[in-house]
Amino acid sequence: MTHITRISAIVLTKNEEEGLAATLRQLTCFEDLIVVDSNSDDETVSIAQSHGARVVNFTWDGQYPKKKQWSLENAGAKNKWVLLLDADEYPSSQLLAELGQLDETIEDNQNGAYDIHLSYRFAGKLLKHGHVVTKRSLLRADRAWFPEVDDLDAPGIREVEGHYQPESSAAIGHLKSRLVHDDRDPVSSWFARHNRYSDWEAHLRMNKKLREDIAAKRTWKGRVFEKVPFKPLAFFVYSYFVRRGFLDGRAGFDYSFALTAYYWQIGVKFRELARS
Repeated sequence: MTHITRISAIVLTKNEEEGLAATLRQLTCFEDLIVVDSNSDDETVSIAQSHGARVVNFTWDGQYPKKKQWSLENAGAKNKWVLLLDADEYPSSQLLAELGQLDETIEDNQNGAYDIHLSYRFAGKLLKHGHVVTKRSLLRADRAWFPEVDDLDAPGIREVEGHYQPESSAAIGHLKSRLVHDDRDPVSSWFARHNRYSDWEAHLRMNKKLREDIAAKRTWKGRVFEKVPFKPLAFFVYSYFVRRGFLDGRAGFDYSFALTAYYWQIGVKFRELARS
């Protein structure tokens, strides 16, 4: 069994009692496992502790650093290298093996971070095709950081950093295997989250400098997509046809169409803000 001693795992939580145990069971190979919790009022903390995680509480003060950067600085990780995860994310078995190999030499590693592709569960199915999200989730805390952007007055995203990648003072590597984004919540919760996210994105569009600043901090795919006209239609063609989302059946269509509607929603909200 893989045993990882030189990389710490940090899981970010807030009222995650439903799926947290399933996530933590996939992380038992990490010698240093930390849950950074935001004052949960359910059983999140007790579940984390019962699975061997150290729990550190985070209370946002309305300013920077937000939760991810705060965790890198204050969670008390024993290692410089940190795998930073949401509560519904865990490494696939292939990624655990890859991390285990990397763990053997990582103290001499000159990179500052690693990008990892996600396998996404949507509407009960783990998708194998279509749009693929990339996250910079493996970070060396003294070489990588989440930038501070001027979005404290933006709606939609509050205590956790928005949809942009951490920066690095050193080279950025890429891992071959995938993180599993195991979203088992009802689809209605996906729509509720993306309703809030679209508020944030629409706000950004009202500030050209801020929008350009955040676009520069996204992946190369995000930077390219930022400049694409007719985003909803372009995304659907890309995800469903070019990336062959249709091979995932109805769930593949639903995922592509849901994100298409998300980009449409951003546009509608932006135009409303512009009129007012």
